[in-house]
Amino acid sequence: MPQPEGAALEAIRQRRAELKQQYLRPVADRPPTTVRGVHHIALICRDVEETIRFYQDLLGFPLVELVENRDYAGSSHFFFDIGNRNLLGFFDFPGHDHPEFTETIGGVQHIALSADAAHFTAAKAKLDAAGIGYIGPERGIEDSIYVRDPNGVGIEIYEEELGVFNGESLVPDPKL
Repeated sequence: MPQPEGAALEAIRQRRAELKQQYLRPVADRPPTTVRGVHHIALICRDVEETIRFYQDLLGFPLVELVENRDYAGSSHFFFDIGNRNLLGFFDFPGHDHPEFTETIGGVQHIALSADAAHFTAAKAKLDAAGIGYIGPERGIEDSIYVRDPNGVGIEIYEEELGVFNGESLVPDPKL
């Protein structure tokens, strides 16, 4: 994907600074959010079993439900536990054409999932053992690995606390 350069890049950076100045409030001055959090993220898969094997067997996310989609006969709707009462859900749509992944407006660039150091290391080892490529550490990002699932969905395993980015808390700690 071509990246902006020169004057175009500077204009983008200037606009970002303006937006940050206009809209970003310090943590202490932000109102509380109006929802409780992510119940589930719903994605589409090509193959139910292949998706289950990737998420449950390889990444260690337990499959917690598998039912028929209530508004598409024959379609499966299934969920994985991704921690903190959050779910990663999938649908399959038998009979639909499923083109290859493309990075575009409205698509999922990636889903970043928080992992502690032990699980981060274990995920890397399992991906290596399975011969599944990922990117991350070679780009100078020591605490993230990015992998595409069998459906093309980008998954980031991020060795960082929830609500924290680059060591800085972005949201109030609910324990305080």
